[in-house]
Amino acid sequence: MTGKTRAAPRLVRLARLLIGPNKLRRPSDRIEGLIMLLLSAVFAAAVVAAPIFGEHLYQSQRAVAARLHPATAVLTQGGPSNGYMTSQGEAAARWRAPDGRQEKGILTTVTAPAIAGASAGARVPVWLTETGQPQAPPAGALEEMFSSVVLSVGAVCGVAIALLICYWMCRLAIDRRRLAAWASDWSMTGPRWTTRL
Repeated sequence: MTGKTRAAPRLVRLARLLIGPNKLRRPSDRIEGLIMLLLSAVFAAAVVAAPIFGEHLYQSQRAVAARLHPATAVLTQGGPSNGYMTSQGEAAARWRAPDGRQEKGILTTVTAPAIAGASAGARVPVWLTETGQPQAPPAGALEEMFSSVVLSVGAVCGVAIALLICYWMCRLAIDRRRLAAWASDWSMTGPRWTTRL
């Protein structure tokens, strides 16, 4: 027997256990079992989809990185101070586009982190698009893979938390109905018991 044929009877047994016929099982128990099966199926689908999402994200990051070209820019004004509190800044610079055209514009600490603390005339590395526009430096393959894995695991954890909250809310509503049904049944049965005492 293969793993698939063994797994199918387990799922059938689980489904019967949660929603199958049982004289002691109340309708609310069947509804709760159905909700558990549905939420488990959604979680299983999220677990299966997470690696596909991660692979797609990694490939798109690699494709973006492959379209960027390294170049060197020369600052025409000094860059922002390299102080502890300075997180963003900009400086005017000129660079040569991939097609050979001379370009000039503004570099930021996002597109060219090396401008922080650099003086006018300094040469700083930049990454350019096909049209010669500066972009943020691409992450390394290992960093991209790590970020894809973290985002995929984070997505699965997010789905799990959302499903747990959904189950908790459904369980709360079902328990209210169970308590109301129990109170109704007890209001009819309780007086008959107390008269016997």
